[in-house]
Amino acid sequence: MIISNDAVAVVTELRAKPGKDIALFGGGELFRSLLHAGLVGRVEVSLIPVLLGGGIPLLPPPASGANLRLRKQRVYEKTGTIGLEYDIVRV
Repeated sequence: MIISNDAVAVVTELRAKPGKDIALFGGGELFRSLLHAGLVGRVEVSLIPVLLGGGIPLLPPPASGANLRLRKQRVYEKTGTIGLEYDIVRV
């Protein structure tokens, strides 16, 4: 499914239905909007060793009321990619 408008409403509706976890792929703005709405329970980040330059920050400033707790990390030897999985801890 591609969501182009009001991701908060779509994710809220999906979470109200029975089923498994919801995985979203998007940029920092999408992540921050869902985090602000309290719809994020876990974050998985892959670090790929490529210089990308500037852009939109993935994580909001510390005043967001949420901290990250590292849950799991994995190194993919073939590519050098590092997978990080975090739980969102509300403060």
